[in-house]
Amino acid sequence: MGTSDTSTDGHLVLVVPVPQLEDFVLERTRHYDDSFVSTDAAFVHAHITLLAPWVVAPTAADLAVVAEVASRTSPVDFVLDEVGVFPDGTIYLGPDPAAPFASLTAALVAAFPQCPPYGGRFDPVPHLTVDHVAGGVTVGSTRSALGPTLPARCRAERISLQRYANHGCRTVAEWELGA
Repeated sequence: MGTSDTSTDGHLVLVVPVPQLEDFVLERTRHYDDSFVSTDAAFVHAHITLLAPWVVAPTAADLAVVAEVASRTSPVDFVLDEVGVFPDGTIYLGPDPAAPFASLTAALVAAFPQCPPYGGRFDPVPHLTVDHVAGGVTVGSTRSALGPTLPARCRAERISLQRYANHGCRTVAEWELGA
């Protein structure tokens, strides 16, 4: 579960994949910027961010720390049903319960204090981004479009290290929770 990737194109993020919402998030990603649509079969566009941006060029020791955090964390069942909007217009689904995701973020921030969540611009709030208020998109229209997919009953089973870059989104490494 290591990587030798030291590319500086894009940035690395630690996420919990949410495959139950992949079709919806993938469609919205294509709508806004298809350069972020990954051809990597292991990559899941729908995710709950734990820590972003992460270190530029992770060492074996950095990867081992993430593996340790993942091993100490049990898989967790959660539901996505509550649609919210952040002040910047980002429309999201909040996981219930949110505490396990907040705990994972806190553990990763404690291990990597040089990587404050969102570069220190925002307090971390566990969420899955689904759209953005713009061009006729509203919280109501997003809720309606999500329709039969909600409530989404999900299970957090792994932490995924993903590289986000135009025409280069891919999974770099993954760690099973509780393994």
